[in-house]
Amino acid sequence: MPASLLDEPELETEAKQATWTLNFGPQHPATHTTLRLILELDGERIVKATPDIGYLHSGFEKLGEHLNYNQYVTVADRKNYISPPMNEVAWHHTVEKLMGIELTPRCQYIRVIIGELSRISDHLLCTGAAALDLGAFTAFLYAFNLREQIYDIYEEMSGYRFHPGYTRVGGVLYDFNDRVLGRIRTFMDNFQAVYSDMSKLLFRNRIFLDRMRGVGVLSKADAIAYSCTGPVARGSGVTFDIRKDAPYLAYPELDFEVPYCTEGDCWARFMVRMEEMQQSHHILEQALAKLPGGPVNLPIADKLNLPDKLTTYNSMEGLIQHFELVMPNRGFETPVDEVYAAIESPNGELGYYLIADGSEFGWRVRTRPPSFIHFSVFPHLIKGYMLADVVAILGSLSIIAAELDR
Repeated sequence: MPASLLDEPELETEAKQATWTLNFGPQHPATHTTLRLILELDGERIVKATPDIGYLHSGFEKLGEHLNYNQYVTVADRKNYISPPMNEVAWHHTVEKLMGIELTPRCQYIRVIIGELSRISDHLLCTGAAALDLGAFTAFLYAFNLREQIYDIYEEMSGYRFHPGYTRVGGVLYDFNDRVLGRIRTFMDNFQAVYSDMSKLLFRNRIFLDRMRGVGVLSKADAIAYSCTGPVARGSGVTFDIRKDAPYLAYPELDFEVPYCTEGDCWARFMVRMEEMQQSHHILEQALAKLPGGPVNLPIADKLNLPDKLTTYNSMEGLIQHFELVMPNRGFETPVDEVYAAIESPNGELGYYLIADGSEFGWRVRTRPPSFIHFSVFPHLIKGYMLADVVAILGSLSIIAAELDR
């Protein structure tokens, strides 16, 4: 008999796997910024993730070729906007390596202090937001409240609360005064109480632990292969830290440990950041105790720094140097050379590659941002995990879009 339309069709011998595509971001509450992920899902399990970057591209590197070495610090501030002074230290560390400048002892200690304050500020936001994304709202408020005290320090030392623009070639904008040091000591006194509160809320929180442990595992071999640095690498057992392995500023004179874990999961990266805050607090205690006297900038005979107001107003040499450095057809000369230098930022190796043509403008400026490296690891980390794990893994990497896209 002929087949009827009501007859059931033959079942296929092999069932086809159906997946669907989900856009995660760029405006999603858990991305915190303009990050976009294209997720291929099998139910709620992630088969593939494709990062799509460029939503916050600002031409930061090209601007480095049109602003002089001091002006560009205001742009460097805005890359990792969670810890701006660390970007400044990285940029001028590169310029000073190009020019063979040795900073004064007081300047070195001041840069260590603002750098470690930046590290704590960055880690407070990262750990607090990681808790917030998984439902622990109170820990985020504790962390953010303490960060406000760091902004108070920035405002006192530079006049600017969010983007200080504090460092200069061969020095800093202003020396620390008693008010700045007083605010730093107030912050230091309050740090341990906040750290204790966050620890009590999170370290034994069953929901938080279940969402973090065993999720987003990155092996030590993969961390090295993907060029990971900072807490992401140290969470997988890679103990590399530029402050120890390629020391700069006053770090060789300070005693501190490099925290690391071997599990390589979200919890390990979280704990590394928490312990790094303790180590930064220890570094700050030593730096404040050892802070030397003397000038913060190179002498005016080196013709690199803008003289302070008293020198400019009361000495002919200071007035002439101020005039020559400010005039667009003057400025200071630099070698014709190329250089790469890096520091240990809160998220890992932050470096600049600079080609100089003899002027006070970079001929080519490129940066090595840790966020770009670590975002490329995300597809590897998320594969096979659940959709709900995206926020946990993304939070453990601490991706800053302005640094990622540049």
